[in-house]
Amino acid sequence: MPSGKIARLLVIVLGLLVFPQLPHASESNPVPADLGTATLVSAVEATGSLARIPLGLHITLPKGWKTYWRSPGDAGLPARIDWSGSSNLADAEIRWPIPERFSLFGLETFGFEREVVLPITARPEKPGEALKLEASVDYLVCKDICVPITTALKLDLPAGPARPSDAAHLIDRFNVRVPSPATAAGLAVEEAVATGSGKSQRLTVTARSDAPFVRPDLLIEGPPGLSFGKPQIEPRDGGRSVRFVVPAFLMPETGLAGTPLMLTVTDGDRALETKVTPEQGARMVGDSGLLVALLTALLGGFILNLMPCVLPVLSIKLLGMVGHGGAERPATRRSFLASSAGILASFALLASGAVALKAAGATVGWGMQFQEPLFIVFMIVVVTLFAANLWGLFEVALPSRLAGMVSSADAPGLTGHFLTGALATLLATPCSAPFLGTAIAFALSRGAGEIYAIFLALGLGLALPYLAVAGFPGLATRLPRPGAWMATMRRVLALALGATALWLLWVLASSSGRPAAIGVGVLMVAAIAALVLLPRARIAVAGLVVFAFLAPSALGTAPERTLDATLWRPFDRQAIPRLVADGKTVVVDVTAEWCLTCQVNKRVAIADDAVAARLKAPDVVALKADWTRPDPGIADYLASHGRYGIPFNVVYGPGKPDGIVLPELLTAGAVIEALDAAKKR
Repeated sequence: MPSGKIARLLVIVLGLLVFPQLPHASESNPVPADLGTATLVSAVEATGSLARIPLGLHITLPKGWKTYWRSPGDAGLPARIDWSGSSNLADAEIRWPIPERFSLFGLETFGFEREVVLPITARPEKPGEALKLEASVDYLVCKDICVPITTALKLDLPAGPARPSDAAHLIDRFNVRVPSPATAAGLAVEEAVATGSGKSQRLTVTARSDAPFVRPDLLIEGPPGLSFGKPQIEPRDGGRSVRFVVPAFLMPETGLAGTPLMLTVTDGDRALETKVTPEQGARMVGDSGLLVALLTALLGGFILNLMPCVLPVLSIKLLGMVGHGGAERPATRRSFLASSAGILASFALLASGAVALKAAGATVGWGMQFQEPLFIVFMIVVVTLFAANLWGLFEVALPSRLAGMVSSADAPGLTGHFLTGALATLLATPCSAPFLGTAIAFALSRGAGEIYAIFLALGLGLALPYLAVAGFPGLATRLPRPGAWMATMRRVLALALGATALWLLWVLASSSGRPAAIGVGVLMVAAIAALVLLPRARIAVAGLVVFAFLAPSALGTAPERTLDATLWRPFDRQAIPRLVADGKTVVVDVTAEWCLTCQVNKRVAIADDAVAARLKAPDVVALKADWTRPDPGIADYLASHGRYGIPFNVVYGPGKPDGIVLPELLTAGAVIEALDAAKKR
């Protein structure tokens, strides 16, 4: 056989081995690519007499890669199809199935992973005749990088009976995921309200479902220049109603109220698509709403002085006042103003951190810095050295003038008084107080300007006792002059700070394990011993402090969280609507080991015999959400209720399916009253 014929025969054989079946008429030739394939498919084998022919663009992707929805969000591009070159095609319309939400670094995008079929309805110019399709498809695929893909696809449908093709089921599987324009999915949008003004606007959408929501989400499409963040989700009415609160990011001079929007409400495979024009709701920024929030923050900051975490803060304040006994009024005024400045500067720093974290897309909460082991170690080191100085174990200068910064009683300058205020703020942050949660929720749901204003109002409230002494220095100068009795006072206050250090070690044990806490405790005892015994302790103390910061990573373990099984179940947000629908009363306790107010509530109210008996009743389910360590699910739950700090306690039941939010400071009577109200239908 001639060599040319042999070569051609080998090519044919290899072709049959690699492509054993030719494509059906209902499927275009797949276009192989390193990043998946794109194929035109048809639900019918021929055109028949159909005026509308069901097609689909079938895209497959490798694991981890995604492509984008018609409105990709903050980044990405949707697929585009150019039908030039097609014969007997009047037009073709793409329909878009429900996408997935991808949240990364504060960016919200929407698209598909692994596989998607975009259903297409093709309308022939002459029904009943053959349809020749030539499509140039542009789409974007992304993982760590984004790659634009352009591919040419062809599909020929002959004239003949329109029998279902092998691809009919594939197209239908994605076609049923296309949002409905009516209430066929059992969903409805009841209200869309715009609040705020300028660059601090929100859209609040209320949706209702025939069956309880399971995984609700809201996708919003608007004109160019308008984008939206991730919605806060607030379930109501046993999960049959949901309120979405969505921050809007606007171009200058663009308003949200009166702007036509396309809303897509999703719940798993169900979705509703509807057009709305939001009405202007209550304006909370720039009018009396902000003034009320500022006054609330001022009051909450002042009451924070009276919370359970006040012991170390009061000890610092008391020591500062004792040190001013008999001093000149101008000097007293300057020192207390410096302490007030330390408090306000610390709150400004907290506000800056909150703004930066929100900009990065992170969840922000009051006191959440105590979830970080290194911050806890930092506080242990500062409080331990402060207590050792007050106890008189060392009177020499610490590294880099640290003694002048730490000892507010003896430091002649203002640095010590400034840092006293800063330390008071840090020690107060794991506590919550009446009005504090309301103010924090208002701030963290608004823009940077409101966050700074509210946080500074909180700082002003916490600093009011200092400012009172600055305004009336006689309160401090009338105290006895410093004398021998000061040594006893210093030791008493040092014990208070030592107790604070022990509490911080207990918090560290809860987050990083007992070995890490023991290691840090031993290193702090060694540091105190070095201050007492070594003539040159600076290097030794600095080295021990460095080892203390390394202890959580070297010795830290994730301790197993244990619950009293006779009383508590682990927090399960999705189970709440189902339990309430079954007639149960559900109690949710969001707590943390570092939250002193939570621990007081536990001993004063939850551990009460009458309350404990009610929580153990067969018709009551108690869920404990432990926020000692970071937990995005708990953070989202708090945010859905407009809360960003703890303690947070809610009682749900047949009589109150939306829940009864309890006050920050619990009493046994308040818990029992809420249980009774939630139980009644």
